[in-house]
Amino acid sequence: MQAELTLTRTPRHFLPDAYELHAWADVQPFYDDLLNRVITDADSLRRWFSDRSELESYLSENFAWRYIRMTCDTANAELVERLNFFIETIQPMMSTLGNDLDKKALSSAWLAEMTTTAELVMVRSMQLASAIFREENVPLQTEMQTEERQYGAIVGAMTVMVESDGIREEVTLQKASDLLQSTDRAVRENAWFLIQDRRFKDHETLDALFDKLIGLRQQIAQNAGFANFRDYMFAALGRFDYTPEDCFTFHESVAEAVVPLLNEQAADRLANLQRTDETVHTLRPWDTKVDPDGHPPLVPFATAADLVDKTIRCFDHLDATGELGGYLRIMRKMGHLDLDSRKGKAPGGYNYPLEEIGVPFIFMNATSSLRDLVTMVHEGGHAVHSFLTRELPLKAYRNPPMEVAELASMSMELMSMDHWNVFFEDPEELRRAKLAHLESIIETLPWVATVDQFQHWLYGTPPESGSIHNHAERRAAWVRTYDRFADDRTDWSGLDHYKEYVWQKQLHLYEVPFYYIEYGIAQLGAIGVWRNYRQNAEQGLQGYKDALKLGYQAPIRDIYAAARVPFDFSKQHIGELMAFVQQEISALKKQ
Repeated sequence: MQAELTLTRTPRHFLPDAYELHAWADVQPFYDDLLNRVITDADSLRRWFSDRSELESYLSENFAWRYIRMTCDTANAELVERLNFFIETIQPMMSTLGNDLDKKALSSAWLAEMTTTAELVMVRSMQLASAIFREENVPLQTEMQTEERQYGAIVGAMTVMVESDGIREEVTLQKASDLLQSTDRAVRENAWFLIQDRRFKDHETLDALFDKLIGLRQQIAQNAGFANFRDYMFAALGRFDYTPEDCFTFHESVAEAVVPLLNEQAADRLANLQRTDETVHTLRPWDTKVDPDGHPPLVPFATAADLVDKTIRCFDHLDATGELGGYLRIMRKMGHLDLDSRKGKAPGGYNYPLEEIGVPFIFMNATSSLRDLVTMVHEGGHAVHSFLTRELPLKAYRNPPMEVAELASMSMELMSMDHWNVFFEDPEELRRAKLAHLESIIETLPWVATVDQFQHWLYGTPPESGSIHNHAERRAAWVRTYDRFADDRTDWSGLDHYKEYVWQKQLHLYEVPFYYIEYGIAQLGAIGVWRNYRQNAEQGLQGYKDALKLGYQAPIRDIYAAARVPFDFSKQHIGELMAFVQQEISALKKQ
């Protein structure tokens, strides 16, 4: 057994080692130093960048811990206030002075000496950030972030009462959703309605919150000189490698190359369910998660500790050097894991990089399902990425765009799958788990296209009346988009009022707007990485590591090239990848 280690942050050179943030006055002198410093040559400019990175890394980690602790306990008023203090007091000043620092660097006579690929990538991001910065947006962005946090509090408070073995229990929606895998159709139908009714209870509150967010976002875009928030976000997210038109190509490619496979998959599910359950006449929304052959739900782990133990073993099998498993051992030793689902905890899951210590934090809501296993290896892939970029000298280099970050996580889902025997000792259960995950890819790509196209409509289509679309327009646009990418077998009759609000379950729409197409792009890349791994495990894994180690020291296309996969949204390329996935699915079905 490998020893579990703890890591410490790199010694500071700019901030005092014992420095702690209590008020903005504690930070101002360091910004003043950077703003007033005389830069005399290229070396002093590089030292200036290093000192700025140290300051911003500290502030990033300080915010991270406030966010982590709040999401672990959304009902704790003190933790909420600590986070709001940073958002309302610290971040506005960071934004304004960060722009001042960008202007200082961009006006330096020595900037022309920054000629490495990594430096050029950093500089182009600074140039774009400076170009879209507007002072009047600072308070609006603060207000927007405060409002965005309301979503987690609203959804985190959602619970339902379920009955099992004669015992009634109040559970989170995440835990209740496990009942959707029950082989008893009445149980999963009841669970589905409990979940939908609880979400629908707050649909007006969530509508009002979204109205406010859209208004703030559109105003920010207009202030920055953009026609709409979509175009603003493409700039703010630094999407140098693709355009809205490329996203439309992705949508079209998925509709033509993937949705037909989704229809076939749904038809097969319906046929299989009808063979095992005479009550099934049509495929209803509560029939989409149950095993279609009538098998009970897969249970890959018993507790959060068991999940961690097995994930470490899985990573050890994937990488015999022990490097990948070792990263999770460090996180376990340092207490950087909160995996259980509980009341008052924010929904979802994430891996949060911690810029100074370099050891990330994984947060999720595990209950014991296959979905939770996938979430854990997904976030574990993000964690690996954090470790592999830990030693890069500048914060800018350690923060790759999400198209690269999600390549790390989604590739890990697929590569680790070949070692899921640590979760499933029974070969039949292992086969079922692999099959379910591969089929989920055929579901994921259309869902990504759905959410992304909906966001393009929300922010890129002028409303018929008023400053934002009214609720009826929004519902109609959602259903229209949903139907384009959904399978043609699931029967929503009598459930239209639920269907119109399915979008409200998607955290990204509220908290991280326009962050979703990255999952689709990365899913394509991940299939390519997995295909490489299946052809040559050692070379495939090395390509994965080589890409991740770059951080953001190269353009996205070059990082994908380092992983030996193309950056391509075409129907032909997506069709080739889907053919590979279908081949693997067919092989599993024959076992």
